Amino acid sequence: MISTSLRAPWGRRLQGAGRAALVAASVAVLAACSALPQKPQPVARYDFGPTAAPVSPSAAAAGAEPLVLANVRAAGVPDASAAIYYRLAYADVRELRPYTQASWVLPAMQLIQQRMRDVLSGQRAVVLDDDGATQLLRKSGYPAMLRLEVVDFSQVFDSAQSSQGVLRLRATLSEITPKGERWLAQQVFQAQQPAASADAAGAAAALASATDQVAQQLDTWLRQQNR
Repeated sequence: MISTSLRAPWGRRLQGAGRAALVAASVAVLAACSALPQKPQPVARYDFGPTAAPVSPSAAAAGAEPLVLANVRAAGVPDASAAIYYRLAYADVRELRPYTQASWVLPAMQLIQQRMRDVLSGQRAVVLDDDGATQLLRKSGYPAMLRLEVVDFSQVFDSAQSSQGVLRLRATLSEITPKGERWLAQQVFQAQQPAASADAAGAAAALASATDQVAQQLDTWLRQQNR
């Protein structure tokens, strides 16, 4: 018969081995969980927000020839991209970098065109080039065509904590005639607005404000051209 003095150490050893096995199993489970792929973070999507400009032409401009707004083109940024871009002026201002966890809800050129139309419509009727604008030639007067080419549309960082939204574009005004377009005027417009934060949210707000500012500049310029 085995005495109790011999059974006790073996019992304690078995209990210790059980606890060690349990700890090892727990560590293995935790390691397996940490190795699982993490759920991707949702991408934040931005637009320009509501505009304060009127959406219909004033009574004085209601009888004027409408302005045809062509599709906005990109010269210095990707044309169909919905990415929000930034530049590090203190590192390499020539490199255009996209935010990976944020984007526009539409390609940037479409958002710019929509905002330009909203603002410019306050002083004149504005139709898009793909709205059947050629039908306007049936009228007695010749409508004007406004073409916009975006040279820069990005958040520019002067330092790690200081940045501004920059929009620079080239506007060309021409007249639509039965024989084609007749060039009238051309000018480059630029606006820059400080960003409230050094991230995509700050970029979106600053770029929207810069777009509104350029739209107001365009409106003044068009009125100077009697358009």
